[in-house]
Amino acid sequence: MIIFGANYLGRAAKEIFEANEVVVYGFLDDDKKLHQTEIDDVVVLGATDDDGFLKLIGKKSEAFVAIDDNKLRKAIVKMLQEVRHVQPVNAIHTKASVSAKAEIGYGNFIDHSAYLAPGAKIGSHCIINTKVSVGVDVVLGDFVQVGAGSTLNPGVKIEDEVFIGSGVTIVSGITVGKGARIGAGSVVIAPVKAGATVFGNPAQVVK
Repeated sequence: MIIFGANYLGRAAKEIFEANEVVVYGFLDDDKKLHQTEIDDVVVLGATDDDGFLKLIGKKSEAFVAIDDNKLRKAIVKMLQEVRHVQPVNAIHTKASVSAKAEIGYGNFIDHSAYLAPGAKIGSHCIINTKVSVGVDVVLGDFVQVGAGSTLNPGVKIEDEVFIGSGVTIVSGITVGKGARIGAGSVVIAPVKAGATVFGNPAQVVK
């Protein structure tokens, strides 16, 4: 396994893979100060565009993108798909609870104590942090980020590239539009339009 991103998310992903008995060969990161240093006993090999290491992906190694900046995350995913002809793998913690009736795409990060209920549909390249509850028939698009301790109640629909802060509650049946942002601790009781930022209890649009 080669992990893109030697940050907090990369470290968490490394622990997940090793718990699943997957060997992490190294990190790739664009911060030159980190190159050839060790993080949790694994070396930061070079930059994310280092062809010497990229050529291993799809032949001798899988890849995981541990970067929470969606623009950069999307660029690396696109490169892996178009140049290396691979999909990033999922990083699912051994102590996450994922229903056999849930559906999961590619390249997702699902942390400790997260719960995915029956009928939940998770797109690709999402970040689902610790103690997130994804209810029955919840649908997440691609590149969605959900903060620790958030609850998505049954029937919620989250479109692509939505950011949900920590400790958010979204009541049943609500749709959150593409690219919206929901502030930490908010309680969402009404639909959120694409691109909007909302915050509070009940959540209100922030202008």
